Amino acid sequence: MTDPDGERPAPCVRLLLAEDQSMVREALAALLSLEPDLEVVAQAARGDEVLPAARAHPVDVALLDIEMPGGNGLDAAAALRAEFPGLKLVILTTFGRPGYLRRAMEAGADAFLVKDAPAARLADAIRRVLRGERVIDPALAATALADGASPLTERERDVLRLADGATNAEIAAALHLSQGTVRNYLSLAIQKTGVRNRAEAVRTARDKGWL
Repeated sequence: MTDPDGERPAPCVRLLLAEDQSMVREALAALLSLEPDLEVVAQAARGDEVLPAARAHPVDVALLDIEMPGGNGLDAAAALRAEFPGLKLVILTTFGRPGYLRRAMEAGADAFLVKDAPAARLADAIRRVLRGERVIDPALAATALADGASPLTERERDVLRLADGATNAEIAAALHLSQGTVRNYLSLAIQKTGVRNRAEAVRTARDKGWL
């Protein structure tokens, strides 16, 4: 890749793209590679593939989908931030859930965008985070401010994550708690989400992006 005058190489921003849907990932990679200063040098289809990919292919920016098998993009972002503190992190999501935005910022994300944004906007966001800016979808930011922070504690979130499909005894064993303690956490979560039962609490917490 050269500058227009053809005399010296132009700087190229190396990208890691993590997205579980292959068609979406390939389309994004193709669109981003049309930009003269961007190059997708590594791809991942699962959350647990992100950190190994970053180790194998030095990159400047990681583009991370939230909903992936093998660990979500928010956990991957936190792991990348811990091992590569200078790496820029851009979170991409189909679901504009306010809770996701807050958790992304806690994980150290530099940008948070919905995936249906135009490719040109994503390319611009990549360049902006490299200049030290933080880029957040404005509509989502407004919704997150209106919604407020998650009322759930970390332990209540842990219990709710397992509550969809697991019995109290199974949750207690997995988290090394007593069944009584699990019942107390579930009761608090139901109360805080303003619903009638554990299934509704799980659904509400997921819809808000708190899990």
